[in-house]
Amino acid sequence: MQRSARIATNRLNSGLGFKLQTGCCMHARNYGPVRGQAYTRKKFARGFPPPKIVKFTMGDTKANFDYEAKLVGLKRVQIRHCALEAARVATNRVLMDKLINDYLMIVHPYPHIILRENKMIFGAHADRLQQGMRRSFGKAIGTAARVEPDQVLITVRVKANAVETAKESLKRGSAKLPLPCKIVVEKLQSPDVTGKAEMETA
Repeated sequence: MQRSARIATNRLNSGLGFKLQTGCCMHARNYGPVRGQAYTRKKFARGFPPPKIVKFTMGDTKANFDYEAKLVGLKRVQIRHCALEAARVATNRVLMDKLINDYLMIVHPYPHIILRENKMIFGAHADRLQQGMRRSFGKAIGTAARVEPDQVLITVRVKANAVETAKESLKRGSAKLPLPCKIVVEKLQSPDVTGKAEMETA
């Protein structure tokens, strides 16, 4: 059966003059690549869906922490709002389970970009829905955030005994994003040390 299918594909390729790809051609990151200019004019796109991510800061915003772990993106991509929300939930779940409320997490990118889709349906009995490039502006289907290389995506601040937990949480969150990431850990200066240094320089 497989041999006959391969022979049929080879005959079709030779008749067309170019090679067809066998298997599924659908990409896992259809809206990941950055193409064209950023479209953010919301007054022109009526009825676009609101971003799924609405909370960007979680944890204790008033406490002082010792270390800061950053999730840094390594490529220039677009991250859809549902991917940002999934990364936020995955990261926050680990922190809440192990640290309860003794942490501070901040999601930095905001999905300003409006994604449009010119729906084109092929197949039997779908010819009335096929418009081609006629009125091809498209409908708004969601929002996305454009990320540059070496841009900080998520920041987690914790005490000295919870650095490994912060790294684990960021690793879980990076699995939800369509780009390779790295985790950078930095030691924070306490406010008292910073105040003394400023007084000495003055």
